[in-house]
Amino acid sequence: MTSPSLLLDLLQRHEGTVLTESFEGMSRCRLARYEATGAEEMRRRLARLFALLLDAVRERDLEPVLAYAREIARQRFSEGFDLQEVLSAINVLEEAVWRRVVKEIPPDGLAEALGLVSTVLGVFKDAMASSYVSLATKRHATSLDMTALFRGTQNRFYTSGTD
Repeated sequence: MTSPSLLLDLLQRHEGTVLTESFEGMSRCRLARYEATGAEEMRRRLARLFALLLDAVRERDLEPVLAYAREIARQRFSEGFDLQEVLSAINVLEEAVWRRVVKEIPPDGLAEALGLVSTVLGVFKDAMASSYVSLATKRHATSLDMTALFRGTQNRFYTSGTD
């Protein structure tokens, strides 16, 4: 089995656990706007994001992630959510997934599994935040270009071990 298959299997088997941990994490964070929506709505929103993650990993398609991120940005902005609060909710889910991945995926598959999760949720956070900022400032905010932060790391971590 390849690590994407292992990751998909893990996500499917532990959906309930991950969502429960995420909900508990959101409760600990005291995210006021989310708490005001009620426990059932918070659980529904977490489940929707988890399903999006699962589909994106399975299909290797980020278009639905981008579309949903823009939709969520518009909804949360119009509902008066603070950007930090929305990003915190996503981070809580991401951390719950990471904990499960690190616990169960063999070491040789960790980089790919964590990379897939981080890519999907990172793209979601970037698109959502850019859309949210565009709404808040009434002008277009481009996606963040982080390449300058990683200069010199290209292929550095993927060598054959002869450094």
